[in-house]
Amino acid sequence: MLEQLKELILNYVEVDETEIEPSSRFSEDLGFNSYDFMCMLGEAEDELDVELDEAVAGKCKTVAELIEYLEEQK
Repeated sequence: MLEQLKELILNYVEVDETEIEPSSRFSEDLGFNSYDFMCMLGEAEDELDVELDEAVAGKCKTVAELIEYLEEQK
């Protein structure tokens, strides 16, 4: 799941793949703005074939939190 999420993240922000770790925070560490983050969530829904509650997913601050939420939705 981490590798799939890394690919999605790299579509939205310009960071080195090695900088994306489970503890990485989306806005503070990776440079996401709220619009890009919500767009990435929409793409994650399509790629991973899950349905996300945007209010819940939007509260995920780190890569690990989002992975946990995505795995719960599968």
